[in-house]
Amino acid sequence: MYATEFLDLPPLRAAAGTVRLPGSKSISNRVLLLAALSDGATLIHDLLDSDDTRVMITALKQLGCAVEPQGEALRVTGLGGRLAVREAQLFLGNAGTAMRPLAAALALLAGLHGGRFELGGVPRMHERPIGDLVDALRQIGCQIDYLGNEGYPPLRLAGGQPRVGAPIRVRGDVSSQFLTALLLALPLLSHQGELVIEVEGELISKPYVEITLNLLRRFGVEVARDGWSRFTIPAHSRYRSPGDIHVEGDASSASYFIALGALAADAAAPLRIEGVGADSIQGDIRFVEAAEAMGAQVRQGPNWLEVWRGAWPLKALDLDCNHIPDAAMTLAVMALYASGPTRLRNIASWRVKETDRIAAMATELRKLGAGVSEGPDFIEVTPPAAWQPAAIRTYDDHRIAMCFSLAAFNCLAGARPPVPVRILDPKCVAKTFPDYFETLFGVVTTDPADIPVITIDGPTASGKGTLASGVAQKLGYHLLDSGALYRATALAAQRAGIPADDEARLAALAAALPLHFDEQGVWLDGENVTDALRREEVGALASQISAHPAVRCALTGLQLAFRRLPGLVADGRDMGTVIFPDAPLKVFLTASAATRAERRHKQLISKGFSANIDDLLQDLEARDARDRSRSTAPLKPAEDAMSLDNSALSIEASVQQVLDWWQQRRPF
Repeated sequence: MYATEFLDLPPLRAAAGTVRLPGSKSISNRVLLLAALSDGATLIHDLLDSDDTRVMITALKQLGCAVEPQGEALRVTGLGGRLAVREAQLFLGNAGTAMRPLAAALALLAGLHGGRFELGGVPRMHERPIGDLVDALRQIGCQIDYLGNEGYPPLRLAGGQPRVGAPIRVRGDVSSQFLTALLLALPLLSHQGELVIEVEGELISKPYVEITLNLLRRFGVEVARDGWSRFTIPAHSRYRSPGDIHVEGDASSASYFIALGALAADAAAPLRIEGVGADSIQGDIRFVEAAEAMGAQVRQGPNWLEVWRGAWPLKALDLDCNHIPDAAMTLAVMALYASGPTRLRNIASWRVKETDRIAAMATELRKLGAGVSEGPDFIEVTPPAAWQPAAIRTYDDHRIAMCFSLAAFNCLAGARPPVPVRILDPKCVAKTFPDYFETLFGVVTTDPADIPVITIDGPTASGKGTLASGVAQKLGYHLLDSGALYRATALAAQRAGIPADDEARLAALAAALPLHFDEQGVWLDGENVTDALRREEVGALASQISAHPAVRCALTGLQLAFRRLPGLVADGRDMGTVIFPDAPLKVFLTASAATRAERRHKQLISKGFSANIDDLLQDLEARDARDRSRSTAPLKPAEDAMSLDNSALSIEASVQQVLDWWQQRRPF
């Protein structure tokens, strides 16, 4: 997951490959609660691992429920509709799928068995209405108090005398989660008799209620319904574990990749989406119909979809989106690529989600150059006449971050020049799809020249690697330590007994180097050689063999291959002059040899190596002279490089200086 302050998406051009979706958030949190309320143990497969499910799992553990990993599944031992813990304070983040059902279930259990629970979350959760659910629960005798503003969390659930009586009335036109919460909780009261829920007003987001009814059935409770206005829970209903249950992929998350296929895949290599398909129980699978109406071509199987571009530009829509409220956000971004204005109606629920999504989408779409009009329950989007680079504010809303990533395909809509898109706070996708951007980058392609590169060159021991690593971490970019490639070649040559002057054998060795990098370090032929590469004799040999033109040529292709989405920070001695001469930012470090010798001395001593500072200084001066005078790629700054004397700068200050220069070159 990208935990950076922002993530810059360069212009993207095509898509192909296979995406495996994470588990559905809506199904995952419902299944966790049902398993916790049931008799017996439930083994849950393919559960979504995200912020929302983590807060639900943490809450269930606080309530005394045993939740334990079992292989790749999760084993939940149910409480059988009883309380194991009678007092707790639960933090539920911004997870409506945890807050609303837990509030209903614990309000009933607190009254039936005696308990006291406080439920709260992040500030935005305390702005999301829950009053209609509280009113419905109070109708049957639950004691619920607001600890802040009337009608909103946080809540205290304590006491009361829940009882079966007249039909329970609940509004259906604000959030379907209120009805879902009652449906999940009320079987706990069915030992008193049959319970009836009557919905006032038009029920929105009906497909999410269908998910609830389907899962209730899986756990042994069959709810009868009369249309969408009356639901009956039979007397003496009781939750029973189904034993094993599989969570299907998230259909809302599928919408981004369905849209991606419609924009950027072709029939010869469609984008394949695994985890949902024709057999999905989620209402958002009907996003496929909307995408097809806009021109997408879709082929479906029981648990998969294949999508590619049909009509282009996409066809404009006027659509009632009540049946796909979450996925409809993706349509608003697809509208940027349409032939005319697209109007999405019946989306009032957007205003009470993680943020006011109608207002947020309108604001961010306008940044890109779109024409937007909005109302209480609609948004209309007209494609940009001229695309603008934009820094998209995400409002701590995962769906805004994900759907706006599709704006990076603006070159397909004729943007000249294509513009990058900045996603602020990309880690908000952790709510439902923590590795969304990694998954996206795995199936999209662009022109390598569009992938930004920052080069950091300089002499030996100037701090290139440390600086480059810090900058890459801040930007979420890949890192190329070119010196490690030469040191790995030197280490391999040392072990193979190849002398430093045998250019042909050294080049052949470099061309077939069994090398890879990961978070643990540098691996040579399956061995972690990170520390070995830092030995002085390895560095000295690397300096000698790097002067051979054939060796440098052999490693050029490997270095160029590091240029991957979303960007690259490359450090070395010729990154800005030879390998990436088109890099938009080139930095050259100029710390003195004396300063570098002192740094290297401290570094070696700290790692337990013996070192003499005078010898280090002499060696560095000799390497500098050799590197500057070599005929191939001599050490020198690129003509347009920014000179940075980091002799007196901390690592943090050096990183910030490079980031400041980079920001000056970005169009946001």
